[in-house]
Amino acid sequence: MSELLNIEGLSVAYGQVYALRDVSISVSAGEAVALVGANGAGKSTLFKSIVGFLRPRGGRLHFLDNDMTGVSPERRARLGLGYAPEGRRVFPGMTVRENLEVAVFAGKAEREHRLRRAFALFPQLAERQTQLAWQLSGGQQQMLAIGRALMGRPRLLLLDEPSLGLSPKLADEVLAAVRVIVQDGTAVLLAEQNVRKALTYCERAYVLEIGKVVLSGATSALRDTEEIRRAYLGD
Repeated sequence: MSELLNIEGLSVAYGQVYALRDVSISVSAGEAVALVGANGAGKSTLFKSIVGFLRPRGGRLHFLDNDMTGVSPERRARLGLGYAPEGRRVFPGMTVRENLEVAVFAGKAEREHRLRRAFALFPQLAERQTQLAWQLSGGQQQMLAIGRALMGRPRLLLLDEPSLGLSPKLADEVLAAVRVIVQDGTAVLLAEQNVRKALTYCERAYVLEIGKVVLSGATSALRDTEEIRRAYLGD
């Protein structure tokens, strides 16, 4: 598998307080990788650094073998980085279809093709494409946020806490899309507080604690470690 994202020794600070210290992770094509940890562990900070919203204090960040130092968020998106931030952030006064179309920089035929793919992934959106986004349930809004991030046909999609605030059933519906997205050609880096679900839907994982990677490996192996079972799975 070809490597898409490679981060080595990344450190990020807010003023004098470090949110990330010496973080190293990688994601290759065809992978679903989980980034797990408690609230405040640094997951969202790492995502914002990857997409260019935060400037690291140190370390290296490469995407598709390109050094991302000084590269704008817009340029990173055009290179193939997709981002569905925590909190959904759909456009409430626009229809489902308009929310999706606004993310496409392509001709009419390609736009329609991408819409069909989004609706195939989330049939509930197809049924509600003329409804305003604020009329959707929380789970449907999360589906819309993910669908919109995919409209740019990214090589790598960052999903930040997609199950947050959803019922267990809806969370499973949303997270089940991760495997379909990967099969369709987009790798996924998933940030999740719900460690049990993240380890279910991804093949590899990194565990963040207070801004540092403390464990990493195949999810099948991590699930059986004493540290994970005690700290996150309630065993």
